[in-house]
Amino acid sequence: MAKRGGFPGGAMPGNMANLMKQAQKMQRQMEEQQKELEAKEFTATAGGGAVEVTVSGKREVTKVKLAEEVVDPDDIEMLEDLIVAATNEALRQIDEATGSAMSKLTGGMGGGIPGMF
Repeated sequence: MAKRGGFPGGAMPGNMANLMKQAQKMQRQMEEQQKELEAKEFTATAGGGAVEVTVSGKREVTKVKLAEEVVDPDDIEMLEDLIVAATNEALRQIDEATGSAMSKLTGGMGGGIPGMF
């Protein structure tokens, strides 16, 4: 019997090169998308707008705005809870935007690829 030549799994060198080019292109697109997200700001409110928190795409709090009526020295805990709630909502918006952007790049297949979002 003649021994067959070739590559393991039947992969052709041209197909592998094409696959590598596609992977590199996707990586560049992901890096560009990440830079765009980092440049954005995400704002969320709590307490009917009494507390507003803005977070950068780099996940840094950049602004906290408080309505005068929410500042009650006798109820600091409520104010703290509202700040936490608004901050967590802004961070959730970043996660949602990141997931949406990555899904567009990967065509929804990123969940099945190790290391992908």
